[in-house]
Amino acid sequence: MIKNILFDLDGTLLPMDQDVFVRAYFKRLAVKLMPYGYEPKALEKAIWTGTGAMVMNDGEVTNEEAFWKCFSGIFGEKVLEDKAIFEDFYKNEFNEAKEVCGCNPKAKEAVETLKNMGYRLVLATNPIFPQVATYNRANWAGIDVNDFEMVTTYENCHYCKPNPKYYGEIVKILSLDPTECLMVGNDVSEDMVAESLGMKVFLHTDCLINKNDDDISKYPNGGFDELIQYVKGLK
Repeated sequence: MIKNILFDLDGTLLPMDQDVFVRAYFKRLAVKLMPYGYEPKALEKAIWTGTGAMVMNDGEVTNEEAFWKCFSGIFGEKVLEDKAIFEDFYKNEFNEAKEVCGCNPKAKEAVETLKNMGYRLVLATNPIFPQVATYNRANWAGIDVNDFEMVTTYENCHYCKPNPKYYGEIVKILSLDPTECLMVGNDVSEDMVAESLGMKVFLHTDCLINKNDDDISKYPNGGFDELIQYVKGLK
């Protein structure tokens, strides 16, 4: 019996074209950081390299520590003094990227419906962003983070998707039984891997990402209406 539902954020609860969002994000970050000596192309390359370090994190440190170790290795230890500037960006200018994302009222409705049905909810977004940026993106989607028992961010996680250990860490922290969990996400390779832990999965197809062109018919799939019907069928 399913007792816990994990939701992806970007492309699932928050409609977006990932490539368009990334361009908008980097454009605003470059404007913020240029006055502090960061050349835009070098900054973008370093952010991607730091993201790669988080994706490859082996669990020894938090994703936050993995990112900043890599980032400071590129620009020097002095960049650690600029962490407050980055945080200010995510609190403020980052919100301008909302304009390239959508907002589906059914996302909020689905979260509230499932919570009212008694399910424990987790916002299982890939933890490559700080908490402030993750909370802001949830707000763009009209989602209340207080509806979730855990929100994964780069501060509180030691792994990233698609590493199954990312899901294992959530299970451990919240003392969950994987066989009592359902993972809902739009990315076949990053979200459906939760199956390997014994979780059930639901592929949200509104903003589908299927890089390997997998046969998605093997997964329960659809929009939020289909998700609610699927969950009701598990009772």
